[in-house]
Amino acid sequence: MKTSNLAYVYGMGAVLCWSTVATAFKLALAHFTPLQLVLVAVCTSIIALAVILGVQGKLKLLKGQFRKRPLFYLQTGLLNPFLYYLVLFEAYSLLPAQQALSLNYTWAILLPLLAVPLLKQKLQGSDILAAITGYVGVLVIATGGNPLSMNFENPQGVALALASTLLWSLYWIINTRDKGDPVVSLMLSFIISLPFILVTVLTTDKLPSLNLEALAAGVYVGLFEMGITFVLWLMALKKAERAANISTLAFLTPLLSMCLIALVLKETITASTIAGMGLILSALVMQKLLKPRGPKVEPAA
Repeated sequence: MKTSNLAYVYGMGAVLCWSTVATAFKLALAHFTPLQLVLVAVCTSIIALAVILGVQGKLKLLKGQFRKRPLFYLQTGLLNPFLYYLVLFEAYSLLPAQQALSLNYTWAILLPLLAVPLLKQKLQGSDILAAITGYVGVLVIATGGNPLSMNFENPQGVALALASTLLWSLYWIINTRDKGDPVVSLMLSFIISLPFILVTVLTTDKLPSLNLEALAAGVYVGLFEMGITFVLWLMALKKAERAANISTLAFLTPLLSMCLIALVLKETITASTIAGMGLILSALVMQKLLKPRGPKVEPAA
């Protein structure tokens, strides 16, 4: 198979996996608290990443890469997976999956805005236009299709979903300073976060259930949201002739996710969600089509 074709195979594999996770989050949260789900998913991801690095012969890189920048990996580990997924799962526990998914997708709109003060990048007109369009979409979703009323259906859930976009964007901005192997870096972030997650569970919650159905849901989230899928996406970007061609596949994720949410969770996809998501996706398209060529932040997903 040609390298470019293989890139699309890996990319579609990642997109299909990510398309299932909004549904998986809601199913897993029926058994776990958000904090318990973070613990199960992170433990699963650490095992999966260890296997992947073992097959690649890169486990030996862990010690050296950590010794070079321990405080850097402490930062990334606290941001992702600890704080990001705790806040994200809290949002999913409060909101319908379709709303949490749509609001979380605005991280890609926020990222270039944060890159202006934090990475000293110039603010483009396309970024401003995309932000206005995208956050109008947020208002449409959060107010149930009546943005002028400013009457939010679940303000706490909306605030948490938007807070997750801030944490995710900060994580990727910090990651632009990482010169190490990306999978090794992800593994280090997860390993360092684990003690913080465990202590928080033991002091504020309780250990998760060992029920097989519950564990299966948590393990699925760990494998296909955090671990394996990230590696598939990296491989797709690495083998692609142009990363932009692969990154456009990510636009399929929310559309496929909505189909699964309706089929599996039996949520009725509302007109306000469709309209809001349409505005958010339009904002992302604007960023790609209108932004001048030049250096930019390119997160993995």
